[in-house]
Amino acid sequence: MSLYIKISDYFTINNITVGLFIAFLSAGAIYLDWLGLVNYFINTILGLLTLYLLLISDKKRWLWAGFWIGLLWFWWMCMSFKHYDMVWAIPLVLLVIGLIYALVFYAGAKIAEVLENRLKINALFSKALFILILSAIHPLGFDWFKPELIFTNAYLGIEKWQFGLVLLAMVLSIYKKQLLFLLLTLGAYPFASHFQSIEVLNPNIELTNYHINVIDKWKPELQHQHIGMVFSKIDEAIKAKKELIIFPESIFALFLNYQPQLMSELQARSNDITIVVGALYWDKGIPRNSTYIFKEGQFSVANKVVLVPFGEQNPLPKWMGKWVNQIFFDGAPDYVASADVTDYEVNGTTYRNAICFEATSERLYEGNPKIMVVLSNNGWVVPSIEPTQQKILLQYYSKKYGTTIYHSVNMSDSYIVQNGKIIQ
Repeated sequence: MSLYIKISDYFTINNITVGLFIAFLSAGAIYLDWLGLVNYFINTILGLLTLYLLLISDKKRWLWAGFWIGLLWFWWMCMSFKHYDMVWAIPLVLLVIGLIYALVFYAGAKIAEVLENRLKINALFSKALFILILSAIHPLGFDWFKPELIFTNAYLGIEKWQFGLVLLAMVLSIYKKQLLFLLLTLGAYPFASHFQSIEVLNPNIELTNYHINVIDKWKPELQHQHIGMVFSKIDEAIKAKKELIIFPESIFALFLNYQPQLMSELQARSNDITIVVGALYWDKGIPRNSTYIFKEGQFSVANKVVLVPFGEQNPLPKWMGKWVNQIFFDGAPDYVASADVTDYEVNGTTYRNAICFEATSERLYEGNPKIMVVLSNNGWVVPSIEPTQQKILLQYYSKKYGTTIYHSVNMSDSYIVQNGKIIQ
């Protein structure tokens, strides 16, 4: 068979459309949530169908499923380019995203094929194992693709053993051609969630929400107005006898530690209420994306630990990273991450600090924090499915680690996540 025929075999309408259909099923729960519909039964069926079609598909369809999954899950990454007047780069970046996930999926199917041909291990089992470990594969440091997410708002659990049990049930049903094996999925139902005690949320926490677009956010002439909005909220919370007020990421679009008057005013008010606010921090020549905690007339700074690939830190080799930064980000230097996560205490309660992307990273949940405060600015990527995807990831981690999450956001809704459930 000639090389041309081998290659053209991948580009059949059937392979492309089946791959697209699998991708649509995998992303169905995200898009339905984006449209305001969260239905556990529908999401469960969509998830099971996704896994079934992947398991019975060959490497050609896996390649296309990966390509379309990359696009349907992560097309929003290109939204920020419009703010840099680089709309021309959007098709190129979309193609790169699709190709990365196409190669990841193709590699998994190809390995399964090789194991079947050489070691006589049925490809179903190898594919299932690959799907199980997919969440540990992070292209360029980006870890938002977790197959288990399809069951975050479904009747099946998101723990690895539960996801593995579902895959095993699928594999045995296909391999033995007996649907009765699907009954094994009942073991993946999160029965323990019905026995979890639900703690009463602190009513004295003020969770703020803003809708300041990226263009206005960085306009010097609007800075005074935005600062006034923050202090107005603080004063209202003080009058309401709140003990803690939380503002979004970089709500102060400036290096706050170089603004002595602002710092003094925030410290003064912190004698009446603890203030958690996002701003930039200039650390001896190093720019940082930080949280400032003002408490009892003093302040501390919690720097970001996990940086956004390309958005804040270039994951490419240094020589290539400089070239990319020069072309795409006007030569701006990378932010620098802190070495350790930060916990702080307010009235006897300990809070884990997290800023936007890092709240969706496993590292921030080390030690099983009981409560996490997350500050986000989604202005760079709206309108898109990104805020919904971020919310589902926070639900996933809240379920997995039992963490209650207070999420203050700019340009999308703020909310609380408790036991994986959203509380507005």
